[in-house]
Amino acid sequence: MSSSLSQLQQATIAQYAQHLRLPTVGDQFGALAEQAIKEKRSHLSYLEALLGLEVEERQRQRVARRVLEARFPKVKTLEEFQFEKAPQVPAALIRNLAEGGYLERSEPVIFLGEAGTGKTHLATGLAVAACQQQKRVRFTTAAKLVNELLEAKHNNELNRLVQRWLRYELIVLDELGYVAMPEAAAECLFQVIAGRAETAAVIVTSNLPFSEWTTMFPNARLCKAMLDRLTDQAHIIETGSESYRFRRTLEKKRKSAQDERDAPKQGQAEGATARPDPQSSFLGHPDAKFSTKKVDRQQERRKKKTAKSQASRDLPSEGGDRAAGKS
Repeated sequence: MSSSLSQLQQATIAQYAQHLRLPTVGDQFGALAEQAIKEKRSHLSYLEALLGLEVEERQRQRVARRVLEARFPKVKTLEEFQFEKAPQVPAALIRNLAEGGYLERSEPVIFLGEAGTGKTHLATGLAVAACQQQKRVRFTTAAKLVNELLEAKHNNELNRLVQRWLRYELIVLDELGYVAMPEAAAECLFQVIAGRAETAAVIVTSNLPFSEWTTMFPNARLCKAMLDRLTDQAHIIETGSESYRFRRTLEKKRKSAQDERDAPKQGQAEGATARPDPQSSFLGHPDAKFSTKKVDRQQERRKKKTAKSQASRDLPSEGGDRAAGKS
């Protein structure tokens, strides 16, 4: 009776959890109740643990959704970045930024450096950290954003699109400066940058120093206004000129070549280990690894020598022959 009553109660609780949209409570209440009984925990302690699991699962799903919505080309974290191989990158500053204070203060972050120096990785890592803080983030390249803005302008939808880009708590604008922009494109981009100034954070990566941004924005006045908005209270981080990716590739090649050189040595060592002990090896031994041709020739010579010796003993001596003749 008690067993059937318990099953009925569990089915009712599962139904309530489903109705209240508490999937983790519905999945875990039974197992957690058994654990609470074994550990003699109170009802309040059990309820606290059960609701805590529900909150943790919802936070995990929310973070996963934020990362998905950010549209990263590849998810990279700051933990994966090898700061020891890029000493020019201020690791302490990057970790401090990852805590999210710049988001609350709407401060820009600008990474300047040559191609392959880790700019995109660092920008993505900061953006992933923002997603983990459940911020609304969007990643894009400068060229892709400009094309999207120009298309919206052509369709008389530019204002609506700009407003959408202003709603994100953080945007990452990657590869700014790789392609020169016509004036119409630069004006559209400026609307997004100016609209976010002092109201929402932006991360920019560029391979050009500020002195060369006029090659990207032909209109000098517009270029100056863009720099003014982006650099105000900004964290400007130079990643250097030595390619982080190229150095990592060289290290992989060196390691691969070293492994190839070490492989024959290891094989020789294993072969030496496999040779039988000369003192314990003998002809016909199953582990003997040497040729028996030399031993066979030696045995054949011994047999011939023995046969000659026997024949010489069997022949009569020269003196004995003469004595036999006389008689």
